[in-house]
Amino acid sequence: MSLLLSIVMPAYNEEEVIETVVKLWTDLLTEQFPTENTRLIVINDGSRDKTGAILDQIKSRYPKLMVVHQPNGGHGNAVVNGYRQAVALDSEYVFQTDSDDQFVTDDFARLWAKRNESPFILGYREERFDAPARLFITKILRWSIAFIYGTYIKDSNIPFRLIRGSFLRKLLAQLPNPTPFAPNIFLAVMAKKAGYNTFDIPITHKERLTGTVSILKWKLLKVCIQSFKELAQFRFELGSKVKELKKPEPVTA
Repeated sequence: MSLLLSIVMPAYNEEEVIETVVKLWTDLLTEQFPTENTRLIVINDGSRDKTGAILDQIKSRYPKLMVVHQPNGGHGNAVVNGYRQAVALDSEYVFQTDSDDQFVTDDFARLWAKRNESPFILGYREERFDAPARLFITKILRWSIAFIYGTYIKDSNIPFRLIRGSFLRKLLAQLPNPTPFAPNIFLAVMAKKAGYNTFDIPITHKERLTGTVSILKWKLLKVCIQSFKELAQFRFELGSKVKELKKPEPVTA
């Protein structure tokens, strides 16, 4: 069974908001694609609260909801697991967002409208509601990417992105192994260096009203250094990766 669209959503300790977010995004699928096969794939990343139990409890009420449980591996690991699930379901398009209710479903249409113009489209948080330390490190990361790769991406790690399924399959094949801490950055860099317009469409980012941010202070600095090292090392592999991405897709009978 092939799908027109899969929404990939990692979830960790979001018991206060997970059902609300599931309803928002499954309503979008039902209302905008009433006759198409679509799925919301939620990856429960080893939540220590009731998130997993709630997802299991509500999935019978939301036919488009698919729940995958995994041991805690971090946001990036859960995102990649979700991408692989979507590709395995033969999804024509894959949209990724987060489960913390900081994004609005109305903005999805702005990316969807561009789907025929690029296989890799990014949102961009014009006004971002995150802790000052997180915003500062994001700026460092943005200029690090510009320095290391010679390309400027406004919001390379944004969890609001639309990717053509066939292109995502190729991107995943080029992703470093083991999975880097922030794989969405690597996917964005590869797409950009392969010559695709990511559009960087401005979207709404809301203040987080429930739950807690899992990475703060020294841990945030530690993962930032880890990401910088991974990005610097990846620079030497990027040429061959981009070459593979530019190869035409095989024609199927």
